[in-house]
Amino acid sequence: MYRNYIFDLYGTLVDINTNEWKASLWKNMSMIYSMGGAAYTSKVLKKAYAFYLEDEIKKLPIDKYSTNPEPEITNVFMRLYNDRGVECSRETAEYTGRVFRALSLKYIKLYDGVKELFAAIRTNGGKIFLLSNAQRIFTEPEIRMLGIYDDFDDIIISSDIGCAKPDIMFYEYILKKHNLKKNESIMIGNDYITDIKGSHDAGLDSLYLHTNLSPEIKGELLAKYKIMSGSLAEARKALFGI
Repeated sequence: MYRNYIFDLYGTLVDINTNEWKASLWKNMSMIYSMGGAAYTSKVLKKAYAFYLEDEIKKLPIDKYSTNPEPEITNVFMRLYNDRGVECSRETAEYTGRVFRALSLKYIKLYDGVKELFAAIRTNGGKIFLLSNAQRIFTEPEIRMLGIYDDFDDIIISSDIGCAKPDIMFYEYILKKHNLKKNESIMIGNDYITDIKGSHDAGLDSLYLHTNLSPEIKGELLAKYKIMSGSLAEARKALFGI
């Protein structure tokens, strides 16, 4: 029996469909920026966004990550205002980012069985952590909206740390922060590289969920538990026998 259950989010607990490159998104975002005094055409804005995102990655200090850098995307939305000579508060940049996210969403919902799995973990004395490759300005409002924010003992998001899974440094961060013992902890995720190989390399057991958002498995699946149906009910049974 484990004491610490470390979850991935998107594709594991949350089913989501986004499209950040559709023409209508950039048309609407160009109008939002232009109404704020930062005039862009949709094509120029899209190109500038990609440039500043890459630049934010390059600016990360080399000692903060090894192979998987994760920038804070709020800086990108702020720089897009500044590039047109418009002063922008962090609050405005975060709000702009959330509008961007909302416009990119086709749908977002919990997978069936999330609450029941969490209840089983608590009944058995376990703690629940989130370790997500994500942007806090997107993820925190989304998990609040979905009603699971308060279910976690802690929420670790890659944009806050500067690195992302499968970087061992990201796993070591949560282990050190909460003094978690590796033999008492398990990673649960839907990606055979970022969640499973990453946690394996960090010395953790893992449970793999093959969901609609899982990438094709092209190598060895290093998980202790393999739920190829993606069912969280089956994951609960594998972990707790119920």
